Amino acid sequence: MKPYFLFFLILLSVILSASSRSKPAPSRPNVLFILADDQRADALGCAGNPYIKTPVIDQLAREGTRFTQAYVMGGHHGAICMPSRAMLMSGKSLFRVYDKLENVYTMPQHFAKHGYTTFGTGKWHNGGHTFEASFQQGEDVFLGGMSDHFKVPVRNLDANGKLGEPTTKQYSTDVFTEAALRFLNRHAQSNPANPFFCYIAYTVPHDPRSPHPDYLSLYPDGTIPLPGNYRSMPAFDHGDLTVRDEHLTAWPRTPEDIQASLSDYYALITHLDTQIGRVIAALKANGQFDNTLIVYAADNGLAIGSHGLLGKQNLYEHSMRVPLIIAGPGIPKDRLSEALIYLYDLFPTLASLSGLPLPGNIDGLDHSPVLKGEKSTLRTSLFTAYRHAIRAVRTDEWKLIRYPERNFTQLFNLREDPFELNNLAGKPEKASKVKELTGLLENWQKQSGDTAKLTTAQILPLEYDRSNLIQKPDVHQPDYILKKYFGQ
Repeated sequence: MKPYFLFFLILLSVILSASSRSKPAPSRPNVLFILADDQRADALGCAGNPYIKTPVIDQLAREGTRFTQAYVMGGHHGAICMPSRAMLMSGKSLFRVYDKLENVYTMPQHFAKHGYTTFGTGKWHNGGHTFEASFQQGEDVFLGGMSDHFKVPVRNLDANGKLGEPTTKQYSTDVFTEAALRFLNRHAQSNPANPFFCYIAYTVPHDPRSPHPDYLSLYPDGTIPLPGNYRSMPAFDHGDLTVRDEHLTAWPRTPEDIQASLSDYYALITHLDTQIGRVIAALKANGQFDNTLIVYAADNGLAIGSHGLLGKQNLYEHSMRVPLIIAGPGIPKDRLSEALIYLYDLFPTLASLSGLPLPGNIDGLDHSPVLKGEKSTLRTSLFTAYRHAIRAVRTDEWKLIRYPERNFTQLFNLREDPFELNNLAGKPEKASKVKELTGLLENWQKQSGDTAKLTTAQILPLEYDRSNLIQKPDVHQPDYILKKYFGQ
């Protein structure tokens, strides 16, 4: 080889090497996490619901991947949102983390540790001190489970990282959106090269089901069909018939009341959809959209007339299954995943998608291989629990619900009976399936640290006295609700 040619090759190699070193490393994606409150998985247009208007979230689903089998694991008490959010933020399962998150390493802490600017607004039902420990910035933070949407008490995180005294603002959905917009615009102007983790936790469609006035007439009463598993009364006492949520309409649940509730519920969601559109528009205007992972989820579902119930204090699909959409860089577009996934899997999944080390000592599974199409699912079953009263396990096809205090079992074929109406547990030909799923349930209990017995020493009756079911409002219900549903 001639000397000058060899010199040329060496020079070219040095130039290419220097060029590759001078290119900045691809920036890590921003994370925008949007969490709704009490939204059923089927309360979205993209979920096949033709009656609700959610064009922004539907478009987000087309731009990303929607999980059709996403779940919350359950709760220790009636306020399911507290353990749900604790699991989400910690990556730990129901029996390994407590509501208040005291001294627990959280998802925003993990992102902050690895160079992200973290911001939170909206509902935080896990203690003020843990919000202060989790986020670097916070504005219009609501500490609690629910409030009147027109009088939401919110606090700001000061320069010392402490939440100040509450001030009352309205309307909750607008308040939290405006706070997020201020953060996104401020960040784009002051530090656009640094990735952010922005968490917006809305308080809708949780009751009070009192929509913004602009949305009151969007769904006239009586126009929303009843759920396919509507009942006027619960078929039996599942263990918590008098929990707060069940007082929001009278017994029996009339078709008129349930349809009116659904009209208000859908109006809350459509208003939310509109405000999410404003947030996404801000990302695009600031040039942040293409490099932002966007998550849309809810903390739990809701009955609203299904099985004669109103709340989420049960283990039916309408209460434990939640919407979950992930969109952004590297996420396949317009894709459905039937993978069985928990909300607490999002902590390691988002860390992986953002190029961060996976957090240690968690129960959540990194679902980035599912999102990338490398695997179809990571789990073959899911376990859910409510208080000491109910346990359940499901596979792709089957679901078993056990009521230890009633010595009662339900078995459903979810493919043939998605509304969970036909209990097969008493059929002799299904005895082997009941035994199989009961064993699977016991294995889940052992793995999860759940020590509850599947049959209690004292067995309570399935029957209940209807005269004990008395409707009464809580202090957060505004005049609109008191007049419409309580006749006050």
